[in-house]
Amino acid sequence: MEDAQILAKFADKRTREEAFGVLLKKYQQKIYWHVRRLVIDHDDADDLVQEVFIKVWKNLENFREDAQLYTWLYRIATNECITFLNKKKQRQHVSLDDDSAAYLADSLTDTAYFNGSQAQLKLQQALLTLPEKQRMVFNMKYFDDLKYEEISAIVGTSVGALKASYHLAVKKIAHFFEASD
Repeated sequence: MEDAQILAKFADKRTREEAFGVLLKKYQQKIYWHVRRLVIDHDDADDLVQEVFIKVWKNLENFREDAQLYTWLYRIATNECITFLNKKKQRQHVSLDDDSAAYLADSLTDTAYFNGSQAQLKLQQALLTLPEKQRMVFNMKYFDDLKYEEISAIVGTSVGALKASYHLAVKKIAHFFEASD
């Protein structure tokens, strides 16, 4: 079902729940993996995805359609992740860009939900060495295959700055791979 059809069904109180079910089926997995790549931990990602879709349920009737639906969903998910990570930093009194990167890297292999190859594990470990914004941009571009214009609409940063962030992230990841060989 197209997004416009989902929105039309959601606008009708009689078909609202059906429309939301279709929206969940269409986007829940994509949003989960977007969130998971940012917060790493499965349980945290699961909780955040629930929060995202609660916000979507409460606000979908006010969606103005001046952006694409998935861009709006990604923006909500990204903002929830940023808020979560900032709270986590405050609770741990440590930047996610340094000491806790090792903790997050360990949690990659501790979880039953990671069944990737050594190359995937190494890429995830490399991503954890990136500053939060570079990691977010890299994930959206590389894994979610979003265009810079779409990422710009999600994170509210210029396309030029996003290209620079992505380029720096790629260089740092390459350096991580070269240094660990």
